[in-house]
Amino acid sequence: MDGELGDLRFSVLGPMRCRRGGTVLRLGSPQQQAMLAALLLRPGGAASAGDLIDALWGEEPPPAAATTLRTYAWRLRKLLEPDRRTPAVLVSLAHGYRLVLPPGAVDAQQAEQLAARAESEAATSRPAQARDLLNEALDLWQGEPLSGVPGPYAERQRSRFSDLRLTLLEERLALDLMLGRSAHCVPELITLTTEHPLRERSHGLLMRALYHSGRQADALAAFRRVREVLVEQLGVEPGAELTELHRQILNGETAEAGELLPAPARGSTVVAPTAEAGPPAAPGPTMPDPPRPAQLPPAPADFIGRSAQAEEIRTALTAPVRDALPVVAVVGMGGIGKTALAVHAAHHSRAAFPDGELYADLQGCEALPATPDDVLAAFLSALGTRPEAIPDSTAARSALFRSLTDGRRLLVVLDNARDTAQIRPLLPGSAHCAALVTSRTSLAGLPTAVQLDLDVFTPEEAVDLLGRVIGRSRPATEPQAVLDLVAACGYLPLAVRITAARLAARPSWTIASLSERLVDEQRRIDELRMGDLAVEAVFELGYRQLTQDQAQAFRLAAWADSPDLGLDAAAALLDLPPARAEVLLESLVDAAMLDSPTAGRYRYHDLLRGFARRTSQALGSEAEGARSRLLAHLLIGARSAFHLAVPGDPVAGALGCHRTDGVDGPVLADLPAARAWVRAASPGVLGLACRLAARGRRAAASPLPSAAS
Repeated sequence: MDGELGDLRFSVLGPMRCRRGGTVLRLGSPQQQAMLAALLLRPGGAASAGDLIDALWGEEPPPAAATTLRTYAWRLRKLLEPDRRTPAVLVSLAHGYRLVLPPGAVDAQQAEQLAARAESEAATSRPAQARDLLNEALDLWQGEPLSGVPGPYAERQRSRFSDLRLTLLEERLALDLMLGRSAHCVPELITLTTEHPLRERSHGLLMRALYHSGRQADALAAFRRVREVLVEQLGVEPGAELTELHRQILNGETAEAGELLPAPARGSTVVAPTAEAGPPAAPGPTMPDPPRPAQLPPAPADFIGRSAQAEEIRTALTAPVRDALPVVAVVGMGGIGKTALAVHAAHHSRAAFPDGELYADLQGCEALPATPDDVLAAFLSALGTRPEAIPDSTAARSALFRSLTDGRRLLVVLDNARDTAQIRPLLPGSAHCAALVTSRTSLAGLPTAVQLDLDVFTPEEAVDLLGRVIGRSRPATEPQAVLDLVAACGYLPLAVRITAARLAARPSWTIASLSERLVDEQRRIDELRMGDLAVEAVFELGYRQLTQDQAQAFRLAAWADSPDLGLDAAAALLDLPPARAEVLLESLVDAAMLDSPTAGRYRYHDLLRGFARRTSQALGSEAEGARSRLLAHLLIGARSAFHLAVPGDPVAGALGCHRTDGVDGPVLADLPAARAWVRAASPGVLGLACRLAARGRRAAASPLPSAAS
């Protein structure tokens, strides 16, 4: 195996990583990582395009899924095969792709190989060697497997590898008991049984460890605790193995520590405790006849539009035939009406959930978002669990929540979620329930039945909302002013609602007078405020969630005076290589602070652009540098386009070069490419020229139209 290929190592038992020798490779977007994971973990490293599409998007792939796969494959080849001397790693097949890697290149494969070797060593009575191999395998886990990688395939693998780790940990602890390390195992087993209270084998190992440490009473108490949990949460008694172990400890008949408790057999019969097991435990401490939870906020009285989206949500939540929990996600920028739509749709779905509705504001944009622990405690209380019976750990609370919701028809609404990690513990396990989630960020990795990317109002919907609040007669007298007003609001529902509230509070104002106050971009944000409603406050919440690099990119890219922005121009504004600029801009799209109408192009909502510029100006003179770099980029592009349109014409020299360190112009291969670039760049050129002219500078972009002719 070639040295460079043999140096490739992939980690999936934690955040996904790749190293070539001592170099960490950047694996690209989460979706691209999902494709790589699907190839890494499939037998033979091969998958068809159809399998990959299912792995990334499930049953509802985007229209351009096949094209997106080819793009990911091209990027992965550039990453894994940096030059011609590097052996082929990603090979195209007739209907898919295959990864060619040396054995053991993936940590998950290493873990499974080590586990198989440990089993062989244990079978030949070499427990110490088997324990060392299992420790080596367990050390490969560096957190949640495939953390942050989206798609149904990655979700299944997360569950598989998490279960594998628990099994290997139990095997290693069993070997420790065999080697006479009972007392050393007790603290670890207490933690394990607390975090996973329904795993009977872990409880059996704890009972043995306590008994062989001279703590018979504690071992019997451990049995009573697990029995209470199983009866309370699942309504079943402990299995045959655990019950027999309890009988042996009670009578002092247990074997030596080296004779291990076997793993519970799949599908083993549940038996009642023997007479020696003592009297039945008291019923779990639950409240008698808890009320049906009905926690939904009031339905919005002036809800308008969104009828198609509301029906799509209701249909997904109430589908009569389903084999998994239906999860619906509504995502979009702040102020776009996600909560209103979710609450409206939830109220119209109540009849399908006779056991009630649970609601939580997860405060995902706040400095201190709600923790799953606190939300689960509130949900468990609403379902009748007494405070003293609520477990301490998140995993135990989540398990109890799933047990209590099993067999019920409950709707769970999780509003304003931060990310999938905050949501996962809060999901019921039963397919009879349903979950409705809202978030500003794209919820990659959440197994959704439907994900709606909510857009702004149509002009008709915006005018309808305005009329409902201020009365139908006022808009009818100023039809053009109404259209100008909602356009100045960018058709953002929150902004329209604020202007409507201001007009309703000031009946003597004309609609035109308020519309005129919104003409100035810098003043507009201040005007969109009424009582406790403010567009700036909503945008500020999203802005505070950005990293330092994301926040700077959000501010700088806003200085392009065009409806949308190409990647090359964005890279000039940000003073970054295009690849790095793309990563930042795509992360802003995921955070709903930016939109991407087509691949490689980006645009702001008008109000978000004004907010970004306002924030940038408050920080100093960074706008000057950004505009200078953009001007240099455009001038270089204009000169190149002119040379292709009119070869040898000295007029091109009038454009100058204006090359700045780190700023390059676009690569224009031929005249059609030049014309396409001019058409795309012209709005930004004209906007920048007007801005510079307004400041008394000479705009140097006048020859551009001739290059497009």
